[in-house]
Amino acid sequence: MKKYLFSVLALFSLTVVPVFAGVNSAKTLLIEMNTASQHLDYEVSYILVKKGGIEPLMYRHAYSEKGGQLAHLVYLSGPMREVIRRGNEVSYIDPGIEPFTIESGTMVGPTIPFLNTNVDHLSNFYDFIQVGRAREAGATCQVLRIVPKDGQRYSYVLWVDEKTKLPLRADLVDRDGETLEQYRTISYDISKKVEETLNVLKTAALPEVLSLPKGQLKKTHWAVGWIPVGFEAKEVSRYRMNNSDRMVESQLYSDGLFSFSVYVADADSLSLKGQLIRQGRRTLHSFVRAGREISVIGDIPPATAERIAKSIKVTSSESVVQ
Repeated sequence: MKKYLFSVLALFSLTVVPVFAGVNSAKTLLIEMNTASQHLDYEVSYILVKKGGIEPLMYRHAYSEKGGQLAHLVYLSGPMREVIRRGNEVSYIDPGIEPFTIESGTMVGPTIPFLNTNVDHLSNFYDFIQVGRAREAGATCQVLRIVPKDGQRYSYVLWVDEKTKLPLRADLVDRDGETLEQYRTISYDISKKVEETLNVLKTAALPEVLSLPKGQLKKTHWAVGWIPVGFEAKEVSRYRMNNSDRMVESQLYSDGLFSFSVYVADADSLSLKGQLIRQGRRTLHSFVRAGREISVIGDIPPATAERIAKSIKVTSSESVVQ
C-alpha cells in the first residue's frame, strides 16, 4: 500500500510541476516578446483574416534611445491609409477624413496584438498557458494561450518566434472556441535598414498634435453597476452626433487588451429598442430604459455586453441635452 501511495505521489509531482513551470515560462516569454517588439528594428508583412475578408498590411518599427519608438502601419489594398508613430505622437492619414495627430503611446489600428501591452497588469486578469511548438511564416514558434480568468472576455492564441521573440500569429477566439480573427505573418525581416527606411518619417510634415478636450462631465444621470474586474473607466464625454442633433454621453472602459464603450442619449422614434448583435469581435447591445437609449459597444462577448447593459441605472429623469 505504501509503495502504491508513493508511486501515486511521485506521478502527481511529475505532472503538476511542468504545469506551473509552463505558466511561469509563458509569462516570461510574453515579457520577452513585448520587449523585443518595442526595441528591435523590423518589418512585418501580414494579413488580417476576418469573416468579411482579408486585409493585407505592413508594419515597420525602429527604436532609438533618443527618439523612442518609430513605427509605420500601412494598409496595402484599397485607398492609401497609414498610421505613423513618432515617440508618443501618433498620426492618422486616411482619405476619408482630415489627417490628424494625437498624443498617445498606442496606435489604434490592426496591428498584431501584444506589441505594446503591460504583461504584469494583464496577468491579474488572464492566465498565460504554454501550449507547445509550431511553425509560422517559416519559423519555429512557441504557442501560448491567453485566457481570461473570469470567462467574461475573449481569448488569444499567440505564436512567438523562438529566435526573435516577435509575435508572428495571433488568433482571437471566443468562449465557444470559434476563431473570430487571425493575424498571420507572411514575411518579416530584422535589420538596421528598417531604421534607415523610417528615418524619412522623422522630418516628415505631419499634422500638429490636437489638444483633446478633457472630459466635460463631472456628474451624469446614469451609472454602470457592473463591469468585469480589471476594466478601468475613462472620463465621461458629451458631444453631438454627426448624423443628428442628438447629444450623447459616452464612457470608455479598457483592461489593457480589450475595450468597450457605454453610450447614453435621450430616446426618440429612431432609437434601437432592443438589439444584441455581434459582428466578428465587435458586439452591440442597445435598448431603451427610462427615456434613454443605452448602448454598449465593444470587443467583448455578447453575454458580457448584455450583463453590463442590464446593470446600467438611470438615476434622474433630467434630459441629456443641457
